[in-house]
Amino acid sequence: MFLPKVDAPNISDFTSSLKSASSRVIRKEFKEHIENFYSKPLFWSSSYYVASSGGAPIDKLKQYIKEQDAPIE
Repeated sequence: MFLPKVDAPNISDFTSSLKSASSRVIRKEFKEHIENFYSKPLFWSSSYYVASSGGAPIDKLKQYIKEQDAPIE
């Protein structure tokens, strides 16, 4: 997920809220499908990864990500 800017005083709290909200939506929208193979009370793990781009332009970041899919010749 790419977020251009997050105005959150605590990135950990923001991440926790995002994971909680997305878990509720996914469990509600895909309830019948998920019940067939997943029975744990937690949907996401407690870990997460956050990286900063140091203010690089979004176009440059998108280009960098797109080039990661290309095989090295």
